[in-house]
Amino acid sequence: MAANLKPGSRPPWVGLAAAVWVQVAAGSAYNFPLYSHSLKSVLGYNQRQLTMLGVANDVGENFGMVPGVLCNRFPPWLVLLIGGVSCFLGYGVLWLAVSDTVSGMPYWLLWIALCIATNSSAWLGTGVLVTNMRNFPISRGTVAGILKGYVGLSAAVYTEIYTGLLRNKSTHLLLFLTLGLPAICLSMMYFVRPCTPASGEDSSEPGNFLFTQIASIVLGIYLLTTTILDEVLPLGNTITYSIFGVMVILLLAPLAIPIKMTLYRKGTGLRRSSASSNQLDFVEGDVSEPLLKDPPSTTNLGNFKEADYASDVDTLLAVGEGAVKKKRRPRRGEDFEFREAIVKADFWLLFMVYFLGVGSGVTVLNNLAQVGIAAGVNNPTILLSLFSFCNFVGRLGGGSVSEHLVRSRMLPRPILMTITQIIMIVTYLLFASGLDGTLYPSIASLGICYGVQFSVMVPTASELFGLKHFGLIYNFMLLGNPLGALLFSGLLAGYVYDNEASKQNGSTPHGSCLGPNCFRLTFLVLSGVCTFGTLLSVILTLRIRGVYQMLYAGGSFRQPSSAEH
Repeated sequence: MAANLKPGSRPPWVGLAAAVWVQVAAGSAYNFPLYSHSLKSVLGYNQRQLTMLGVANDVGENFGMVPGVLCNRFPPWLVLLIGGVSCFLGYGVLWLAVSDTVSGMPYWLLWIALCIATNSSAWLGTGVLVTNMRNFPISRGTVAGILKGYVGLSAAVYTEIYTGLLRNKSTHLLLFLTLGLPAICLSMMYFVRPCTPASGEDSSEPGNFLFTQIASIVLGIYLLTTTILDEVLPLGNTITYSIFGVMVILLLAPLAIPIKMTLYRKGTGLRRSSASSNQLDFVEGDVSEPLLKDPPSTTNLGNFKEADYASDVDTLLAVGEGAVKKKRRPRRGEDFEFREAIVKADFWLLFMVYFLGVGSGVTVLNNLAQVGIAAGVNNPTILLSLFSFCNFVGRLGGGSVSEHLVRSRMLPRPILMTITQIIMIVTYLLFASGLDGTLYPSIASLGICYGVQFSVMVPTASELFGLKHFGLIYNFMLLGNPLGALLFSGLLAGYVYDNEASKQNGSTPHGSCLGPNCFRLTFLVLSGVCTFGTLLSVILTLRIRGVYQMLYAGGSFRQPSSAEH
């Protein structure tokens, strides 16, 4: 039975500001490169064992089928609470092992613990993303870009905390993840809730989104700059705490919008428009109901007005007499049940494009520390911070650019997935070459492309298959990430690395590998993977061009009615 969730009367900007903090917490899986070396050294794992823990990291982060279903039945605060409990239990076990508080933990137990720990990301991300997509239904690309951008930026936030406050201690980081993230969830649970959906009639709305995007960009540049400074200059405690304080203020910046709206209520434009056919509405008692209501048009009795709906008994009689057609299957752009979506070719094309793009990218992320060491960079913090910032730029830019393209030219969003996968082909070839001076540009390029894949997939799935069951559809798409990690990172990269390390170090299984040969074969395979992904992305873009011309005719999103099909 669906939860009785009634949208509040307050503007949705409070929930968006709170979602920023939850999304940063949801990025905890990006911390794996910061403590993976401790797992390897303290517990004595080889690279293949470590990469399989990286697979556990990605499986937990992206297995969101359960929260995808329950987000339609449970209120957002309960979804966030479950995420906080997962953090406490999973990271708590990892802390006990790495700190040697409990010795001799079996490998399988740590694998499961890491799955539970990072599965918190699925609960937290689903809770805030689904809620805010429904609160801003006609600005999906922008909202997805902002929220996914902050997740991408979270790695730089954690790097700042790790290098500054925690002084590069993995045990302290795991303890922070165990206790600090649940505290954030408890603090934000009240504010993330269904609200009156934004109608798009508020003239200040574009400016509010622009302010939030600028604030996130400033935060990203600030984090990257301070991380580099911390590496090259000795910073005292006072400066370190000041840097952390400024970071907190920048994370609070989106809260300025609801504060401004509270102080200056005039012109907020949050009232609903009953005359607009594009107005999205919640059905009382169930937040998961379809957001757009169209008058029935599949009848041979003429067109009805919304106020002229027949009673249930009259409708049943009309169906029995053949006057009203029975319910038809949804068309692209309408609300799909999950079982209806998975039989569509567009669904699997989008899944495969996402799987090949993000699945290959996560291979580099999971092995980032070892990629750096092989190239002569022993400290992974700058590499992770650079990847995080560029991942954020890709997510934020992918959402904004795709929103511009669909509104101004009605171009399908996956065209950006095509472009970025072409860039990824070149990037992997640069990684494989091992040329001097290409490591940092390659990581930056990969981070941007990786982020675009995320931010484009989210609104594309909602536009093709609707928002009613978006949580489940979106989380199924995310399975492409751990599947890619298993195939390309666990089975390919780990094997290639250990094989080369054994050649360099004799029969020693735990030695480090140096030089481009450590990952050369892996990167060549990944370039081939993205070549195939580019081809599938082109096919998907061509197939759904007509859908976007229908959805965005006139320059703004409109829900299709059955008469248009």
